[in-house]
Amino acid sequence: MPKTRLSREQIRSFAQLSPFELKDKFIQIATTAQSDRPGQKGKTTRAMLNAGRGNPNWVATGPREAYHALGYFAISESRRVWTADNLGGMPEVEGCAERFEHFVRTNPGLPGIELLKACVDLAVKRFGFVPDALVHELADSSIGDNYPVPDRILHHTEQIVRGYLADEMFDHRPPEGQNLSLFATEGGTAAMCYIFDSLTKNGILHRGDRIALMVPVFTPYLEIPELDTYGFDVVHVQASLFTETGVRQWRYPAEEIEKLADPSVKMVCCVNPSNPPSLALSTRVSEQIVSLVAERNPNLIIVTDDVYGTFVEGFRSLAADLPRNTLLVYSYSKHYGATGWRLGVIGLHDDNVIDAMLAAQEPEQKARLDRRYGTLSLEPGRIRFIDRMVADSRQVALNHTAGLSLPQQTMMTLFSLFDMLDEGQEYKHRIRAIVRQRLGLLLEGAHMKISEDAKRAAYYIELDLLAEAERVHGKEFADFLERSYEPVDPLFRLAEQTSVVLLNGGGFDGPEWSVRVSLANLDDLDYLKIGHHLRVIFDEYAREWRAG
Repeated sequence: MPKTRLSREQIRSFAQLSPFELKDKFIQIATTAQSDRPGQKGKTTRAMLNAGRGNPNWVATGPREAYHALGYFAISESRRVWTADNLGGMPEVEGCAERFEHFVRTNPGLPGIELLKACVDLAVKRFGFVPDALVHELADSSIGDNYPVPDRILHHTEQIVRGYLADEMFDHRPPEGQNLSLFATEGGTAAMCYIFDSLTKNGILHRGDRIALMVPVFTPYLEIPELDTYGFDVVHVQASLFTETGVRQWRYPAEEIEKLADPSVKMVCCVNPSNPPSLALSTRVSEQIVSLVAERNPNLIIVTDDVYGTFVEGFRSLAADLPRNTLLVYSYSKHYGATGWRLGVIGLHDDNVIDAMLAAQEPEQKARLDRRYGTLSLEPGRIRFIDRMVADSRQVALNHTAGLSLPQQTMMTLFSLFDMLDEGQEYKHRIRAIVRQRLGLLLEGAHMKISEDAKRAAYYIELDLLAEAERVHGKEFADFLERSYEPVDPLFRLAEQTSVVLLNGGGFDGPEWSVRVSLANLDDLDYLKIGHHLRVIFDEYAREWRAG
């Protein structure tokens, strides 16, 4: 197999890009290589296998059918109020639940109607809702004929999503005596932006403050703090443990977690389970963080992004163990195959350190914030941080039009209720099995070894090629790779020689010679092929080394 056509200097320059931007270069190379093989000019001879992005290739069909069935009922409610050539009225509350029951009985063949009925019945039973109020909120919201009221999240949606998070993020054991308030956002992406923005606008964080990142981590958490707006002093908490020579454990040593005990560290950001290693925090690390917060850094703000939590049995978020300190970010995109819906939430318990910090601010700072939020309340100082995030998301002046669109909140509600049914639990176990099957096929093709870990989400896998080199052929071979090639050279070779696209782990602040493989977005056997191509390229390096 020949080397890549790019020079080492060119590869080094491209490596400075974000991994998601570098991915586009790999795609360009892989696409060109598809039809530019010797003797095959102009003919596509192999498929491009792009495992660079985590958009899943599964879709939760049941709750979507229920959503569309709800839409037909909602339209019937609109036409009941006012009917005139494509013109209807706003659904009415009184008698809504009874009319829904009638609609269910008279439309038994409508796809999704039975699941929709099961969701409504479960919600009434579990949360004690007034049936008319719940059904009306669902019907009216699916039409999208109103602004979000309340703007932060709808009344019934908040309680249902809170229940979903208690089940899936808190392992059915939410903190006692605590109420989790939620802000519905345009996916986890918007949640991240809103949190950083409001913490600085409210004087909780200042430009140049020290924050910590638990790495490797999703690239935006690395890039946002470096923006001129924030300019944070960033401390990296490294997952650097090995189980044996050449086999990374992707776990945090106690001395790395100890960095969070320093009171000068104002905030720590954690993706849990991690991205790319895809491991939930160990009990040892969670307990260490709880201990150091209690004893040495009580005002530490923790941002935990738990989008992959549903892929780990018995997952428990830091927000459950440290409810007073933690901002929880969750997105429905990966679990439900719903990246296009843009469904996420920020969760913050009502008793929290951020609101306590706001209450303790100096009079001058309080006066500044009173001016900022003064158009929203006669007592702006009493506005909670989570509600300030809502206002900040619309530059305060447009707070009256803030909030996630109501059809989006309806879909979020149905996804959450679906999970509480037996069908939803069966679906969860099915998608867990899918990613684990793909991981097994990838490793079979690559002949690589990873650590056994019960808390592995397996949504991604990060493979350290340099560590693998030392495991298989010894340190001399690893030294040869470092001396002779750039860390992203294997990814350029994969794209050019095999039309396989992966991301560089170094772009996530992982080991420079590591690669990230998404196990979510290709067919099962494609991962066997990717593993095989990775091994072929790895063996080619070994032949070059032996040839001297």
